Amino acid sequence: MFSVLQEQDLSILEDDSTRSRVSVLPQRGGIVLSWTVGEQEIFYLDRERFANPELSIRGGIPLLFPICGNLVEDSYLWQGQRYKLSQHGFARNMPWEVTARHTEEAASLTVTLVSNEQTLAVYPFPFRLDYIYTLQGHELELRFRHSNQGSEPMPFGSGIHPYFLAPDKTKLSFNLPAHQFIAKGETTPQPFDGQFDFDRDEIDIALMPLSGQVATVTDAAQNLELTLTYDAHYSTLVFWTVKGKDFYCLEPWTSPRNAMNTGEHLLQVNPGETIETKVTIAVKL
Repeated sequence: MFSVLQEQDLSILEDDSTRSRVSVLPQRGGIVLSWTVGEQEIFYLDRERFANPELSIRGGIPLLFPICGNLVEDSYLWQGQRYKLSQHGFARNMPWEVTARHTEEAASLTVTLVSNEQTLAVYPFPFRLDYIYTLQGHELELRFRHSNQGSEPMPFGSGIHPYFLAPDKTKLSFNLPAHQFIAKGETTPQPFDGQFDFDRDEIDIALMPLSGQVATVTDAAQNLELTLTYDAHYSTLVFWTVKGKDFYCLEPWTSPRNAMNTGEHLLQVNPGETIETKVTIAVKL
């Protein structure tokens, strides 16, 4: 039996047959905050940071739009005018609205963000985002619809920033579809052998180009296998972690850092049209 419940500010998707439960907090960036399968929590959450509504959330699945990563000097030039956009864009920090719920063949929730004066001041494109979360069994589908409500083509980047719980990162093994990476702040690609040095204070790399649309992580400490599947719109996988923190982030991005300036892999949707992208996360216990 599938259900979509409301518990105070949280929207809860449930699949009773597999004891799978997803919590979404629309008012704080439309974020997926938690996913439990049985007793197993899939995502990390920095609860101290979460308690401060002025701070961005570190945990769950923050949403990245209209850019992924950072811009040089946090700015971009469009038709002769310079605009400021902070890292990862504004979607993760804005209130979203629940616009649909379905429980027929799965538990499904749609959250929506529409452009307003605040967004138009930094991103001069009227838009509507309908992001659809669907839970069925041990699989969470994330379907992202980006609609252009303006009169000119709309450039954008779209991505997610999931924080996967990992109490012992030394027990992780990776099968990632890339043979090279670019470290944050650098421009020269380096070879990638599938291994990470978790003794480093921080790892922040962009894996590209991608040779496939599936990434797999096995966590021997939690007896868990995670499979991330993404469609062909996604050009980049970013891996980020910090020493001493029980998480790693594996982030599908449609475009790399600074794409609003370089145009690299930037998506563009025509007036009155919609581009839909999709990411699926599956877990095996």
